[in-house]
Amino acid sequence: MARFRRRTCIFLVLFILFVCSIMMALKTLRPERAGFGDPFGLGLLPDFQQQSTNLKNKFSLQGGSKEDSTYNEKVHPLTKIIKVSTISSGQLEEDMPSPNYNLHVFYYSWFGAPQFDGKYIHWNHPLLTHWDPKIAGSYPKGRHSPPEDIGSNFYPELGPYSSKDPSVIEAHMKQIRSAAIGVLALSWYPPGMADENGEPTDALVPMILDIAHKYKLKVTFHIEPYKDRDDRSMYSNVKYIIDKYGEHPAFYRHKVSTGRTFPLFYIYDSYITIPEIWANLLTVSGSQSIRNTPYDSLFIALLVEEKHKHDIHRSGFDGIYTYFATNGFSYGSSHHNWPSLKAFCDTKNLLFIPSVGPGYIDTSIRPWNSHNTRNRINGKYYETALSAAMLVRPEIISITSFNEWHEGTQIEKAVPKRTGKTTYLDYQPHKPNIYLELTQKWSEKYSKEKELWLT
Repeated sequence: MARFRRRTCIFLVLFILFVCSIMMALKTLRPERAGFGDPFGLGLLPDFQQQSTNLKNKFSLQGGSKEDSTYNEKVHPLTKIIKVSTISSGQLEEDMPSPNYNLHVFYYSWFGAPQFDGKYIHWNHPLLTHWDPKIAGSYPKGRHSPPEDIGSNFYPELGPYSSKDPSVIEAHMKQIRSAAIGVLALSWYPPGMADENGEPTDALVPMILDIAHKYKLKVTFHIEPYKDRDDRSMYSNVKYIIDKYGEHPAFYRHKVSTGRTFPLFYIYDSYITIPEIWANLLTVSGSQSIRNTPYDSLFIALLVEEKHKHDIHRSGFDGIYTYFATNGFSYGSSHHNWPSLKAFCDTKNLLFIPSVGPGYIDTSIRPWNSHNTRNRINGKYYETALSAAMLVRPEIISITSFNEWHEGTQIEKAVPKRTGKTTYLDYQPHKPNIYLELTQKWSEKYSKEKELWLT
């Protein structure tokens, strides 16, 4: 028995020495700077660099050390895009789903932050007052004060970012591509113009096109209701867009049944201009006709009320979209009306592009509008909308939106956040990318079913 115990002890000692030698050998394979659990080479990944950049920016804005603040100010914006662009397009293809060019998402580049813009833009959105003074008096007034208090019921994973930040655009294009979306419909105002809460953004278009192209995405234009928008100014602005951006490889063109391809433009709030004005631009006999010129395109009108469908056809538009993510809010956004709208479009040779969204809540800027809130129901609302859209077999489906944070329709990554006065909504119990994952799933389903429709 004593001999057996001695042998056992010797064996245990040798085994412990062997394990220790293996651990020492493995340790030599780790970088000296890495702590326990740090993945080797994590700093080379774009996601990690994006998070690091935003953490540095946030630290700087919230009173970091003078040395850190000075360093951030000296970094030229282009250095950021160099950091996040180290992966080639070929490498991207291995990790990402194929883009579906029949799936479009509305995209907004109107956000600003101090590092790139000298101030916050849009994140500090004012609280809009109700048109009825009796109702307006019951709700707070003022505007939001970023970075803790922003004009949204959700809080972005990237923080209150600037749309001018190349690393933000890079992160957005990567998210859009990861969702198997193929086209972003960029909110657009003519040079020198902007919405009442923003600043001109046309100068950002070249960078958005360049980074979109890296991810094999296409860009179309969502023309906003700028001041004095009419047939003459629209002709001029469509010409401007096509002349300036039309040769870029990321510029979207849609193939029609004849095999020809045309630029496509979404026209927001098209119904505020009378059909006669649109007909001057969009019919062959119109006084400002763009038809059969080098700038001929597909023009998609926004339908809100049922009667708009007749005005849209009379105006010479090429299609209809519904935009709003609130099922039941308008005739066009009500899912049960989509079959009849699709049937109407088919008889008039118009594109029908239903717009789906993950939910809706805008009480951060319209505190009196809670009756139009549409709960996300952990993704079920979004999937119901996508299912309803696919039932009518549309050529294109549009998503409202990638990042319209004011109205809570974004599929961009959002994170839980609580401040002194506000607890922001989030996507829990799911991860921040849940709506990107759902979009990818339905994009692939849409592509497969579309092949069956055509057979």
